[in-house]
Amino acid sequence: MGLGYIGLPTAAVVASKDISVTGVDVNPEVVNIINQGKIHIVEPELDALVKQVVEKGALKATSQPEEADAFFIVVPTPFKQNHRADISFVESATRMVIPFLREGNLFVIESTSPVLTTEKMADLIFKLRPELKNKVYIAYCPERVLPGNVLYELEHNNRVIGGLNPESADKAAAFYAQFVKGVLHKTNARTAEMCKLTENSSRDAQIAFANELSMICNKAGVNVWDLIELANKHPRVNILQPGCGVGGHCIAVDPWFIVSDFPEQAQIIKRARETNDYKADWCANHTLEACVNFTHNTGRPPLIACMGLAFKPDIDDLRESPAKYITSRIISEANADVLVVEPNIKSHKMFNLAPYQEAYQKADIVVWLVRHKEFLNIPAAIGKIEFDFCGIRKKSMDYAN
Repeated sequence: MGLGYIGLPTAAVVASKDISVTGVDVNPEVVNIINQGKIHIVEPELDALVKQVVEKGALKATSQPEEADAFFIVVPTPFKQNHRADISFVESATRMVIPFLREGNLFVIESTSPVLTTEKMADLIFKLRPELKNKVYIAYCPERVLPGNVLYELEHNNRVIGGLNPESADKAAAFYAQFVKGVLHKTNARTAEMCKLTENSSRDAQIAFANELSMICNKAGVNVWDLIELANKHPRVNILQPGCGVGGHCIAVDPWFIVSDFPEQAQIIKRARETNDYKADWCANHTLEACVNFTHNTGRPPLIACMGLAFKPDIDDLRESPAKYITSRIISEANADVLVVEPNIKSHKMFNLAPYQEAYQKADIVVWLVRHKEFLNIPAAIGKIEFDFCGIRKKSMDYAN
């Protein structure tokens, strides 16, 4: 249930193991594209795999579920305005499959979810189908993949499998063992749910330290890139690289699920989340200030190039992207023309995209937001103001050359 950035690769990998898979998505365009053996997202090698499994009849896409032996919920779990988790997509997908559940079926939620979500969905199933009580296997198994390397990590990463009971954990583990080469760690559903949130909250805190350090170094006149490289020579220190914030549907979202449910206890988690959100505003403010100074010094508004929109390098995923947020702020607040660059997408409904080489060449102020591989080969030009928020140049104390 769900054929997005996780659902489609998972469906394709499972189908490649000679398991018949029906992928369900509410977007008819996505269903049509997949049934043509094509893909609607950017992920290395996924296009070839989907083409292969569709052509051999192992994978088909539909808009409605049908009877099966195992059901997997792989839909988004965004947060609401108050940062509370929105599990309406999980509930909707669950309601769609309830009429098709039979005794002995496996029902697994992969969507990142707050603690107790699996139990709530189980209660819903048994409320509407009381005859299935203790006769279906229900578990939670979060994904642990890195965009850009999803196919490899789906098979080789360890997985945490949380069953509502030991029998459900065993049943789910038996299924995943058919395509996962990593270790399958069985536990209960609540622990598995909290484990996923903990992993991403830990990453968020580590990134927040690097981002906070970058702002301190800017104030102190210290090159943060050199500093981190030197500090990491300590045998027990491993500081991450700073950026323009944190994006994506996991790290930028999941910590809020803990904070909203445990507001008094989650102090560090909340502060890390706020630091990473603030870093995007800090980057935008620096750029806007440079724009004002440029106009004052030259008597004309600058041409600004915002380099990158995705939430991380070399992908097309713009969900919760700080680069997209910064670009939007610059466009709306700067007295300047803005060129927007994102080499991994062809078009965007909000932005008119420009070729990256042309944008760099024309711009007075270059704002490096995402460390895409295409940008690494652009030689620095004399006379440009460059804000390196993602480590393209790694040689500026004030982020600007």
